[in-house]
Amino acid sequence: MNSKLVDAIGLKTHAVALTWADAAPQGAIQFKPGRWGCVGSVFATVAAKGRVGAFDRKTYGCWGGGVGLGFCNCYENFPGGIEGFCHFLADGNDHSEEGQRVGEEIAGWGDRNLADDFLHGERYLKNAQVTRRFLETLPMRDIPAQYVVVKPLDASDPENDDIKSVTLFVNPDQFSALVVLANYTEPDLENVAVPWGAGCQIIGIFAYRELEREHPRALVGMTDLSARQNVRASLGENVLSFTMPWPLFLKMEQNVDGSFLQRRTWAELHRH
Repeated sequence: MNSKLVDAIGLKTHAVALTWADAAPQGAIQFKPGRWGCVGSVFATVAAKGRVGAFDRKTYGCWGGGVGLGFCNCYENFPGGIEGFCHFLADGNDHSEEGQRVGEEIAGWGDRNLADDFLHGERYLKNAQVTRRFLETLPMRDIPAQYVVVKPLDASDPENDDIKSVTLFVNPDQFSALVVLANYTEPDLENVAVPWGAGCQIIGIFAYRELEREHPRALVGMTDLSARQNVRASLGENVLSFTMPWPLFLKMEQNVDGSFLQRRTWAELHRH
C-alpha cells in the first residue's frame, strides 16, 4: 500500500504495519524459541531495511515483548516470577537470598547486564509496589492469532492483511505534523496519548486497546530508554514512534489532501 501521509511528511524509513496472521511469511525475521531478543529492534529493522518480522508464543524475544505483542502475561515466566520482575523494574532483588540466588543463575547464562539489572534494579519505577500497580493496569491480552507479523506498509495488502496499526519512526517536525493531523477532524483535543510502558507494548497491546474505543487515539512511543538503546543503531538518536490504529491511519491518510501538509508552513519546515 502506498501512502500519501508517508510521502507528505517525507519519511525516510518504511512505515511499519502490524498484522495478525495464522502463519509466518516466508523469510521473515524470527527469534529462535527461548532465545532473548528485542521486539523493538525488529520493528526498527523493518523500518530501516524493509524486512518482515514475525513473532509467536515461543519466539517473542523477551518477557515484556511477549506481553506487548499480546501473548498473555509472560512476566509469569520471568526469573523469580512476578515478584522478581516487580523488583527488577524498580529497586532490584539483591535484598533477599532468593533474589541473590536467581541473580547468580542469570549471571551464569552469560548475561551480565540482565544479572546486574535483576539484582540492582532498572529503577524505572519507585518500588515493587508501584510495579504491581503498573501490571494491574497494563492491558494484557491473549490475541486470537498465532502470529504477530510486522512488515513495511508499502508491502502490505489491506484487502488480505489483518492490519491492526501503522507505526512511523519520526523526527520532531514529522512528529509535530502527525499530532496536528491526528486532531484535524476528531471531536476533542486529546487524540494523541503518551502511555508509559515498554516500547513494544505501546505499539502492541496499548494500540490494540485503542481499537476498542469509538475514536481510537494515536500513541507516542520509544520513550522506553532500554528500547531506545536497542534501536539507535538502526534508526539514530532523534526518533520517536507514532502508532496509529488502523481506522485512525485511514482517516489521517484521507485528510492529507487540502490540509496544512500542502501549505507553506509545512513546506518550509520540510525543506530544512
